[in-house]
Amino acid sequence: MNPIRKILALVLALASLLPGVYAVAQDANEAPDVLVKRISEEVLNTAKDNKEIQTGNTGQIRALVESKILPHVNFEHMTSLAVGSDWPKATPEQQKQLVTEFRALLVHTYSGALSQVKNQQVTLKPMRGGDAKEAEVRTEVAQARGEPIQLNYRLEKTAEGWKIYDISIVGAWLVETYKGSFGAEITKSGIDGLIKVLVEKNKRLASGAGKAG
Repeated sequence: MNPIRKILALVLALASLLPGVYAVAQDANEAPDVLVKRISEEVLNTAKDNKEIQTGNTGQIRALVESKILPHVNFEHMTSLAVGSDWPKATPEQQKQLVTEFRALLVHTYSGALSQVKNQQVTLKPMRGGDAKEAEVRTEVAQARGEPIQLNYRLEKTAEGWKIYDISIVGAWLVETYKGSFGAEITKSGIDGLIKVLVEKNKRLASGAGKAG
């Protein structure tokens, strides 16, 4: 599994699920570490007990990702950070397209990663920050085999509660991982060139060909 897929296989801890099909509205006053701990346990328990997810039922996995995981991610902020200094140069329409395509790319990756969840256990580590606007929640994910994986989340406070805008695994942040390839493509063929690349990659992933990352 490549680094991006590994990160996103574990970022299932971002989802807000209960066993079964009922969702609980997020408490806007819930502390970021409490939120991550709660939803981590709920998601891992649900994923490992769902035979359809384990066997790779694409429709069910995609619906689960769209409805339960993505509401906890601030994609506009994440995309702007991944695009970097070129973000302000993009028109509003280009920015909208970038967010849409980057979101779709991560949906495909989440969907592919979700079936990898087996018997992971999440332990919360001391939180960094946690002020009125920013926090970094650190967790350790124990696996059946191998060393525990350090998985951290950067969150920001919004009117709807805390939202994730970056994730790291053993020090490799998701935004930085994409930032290099995005920057190279923009240098080569501009904002429209990056959008085209993302559109084509999403088409390949939708058809079952290729891997996200």
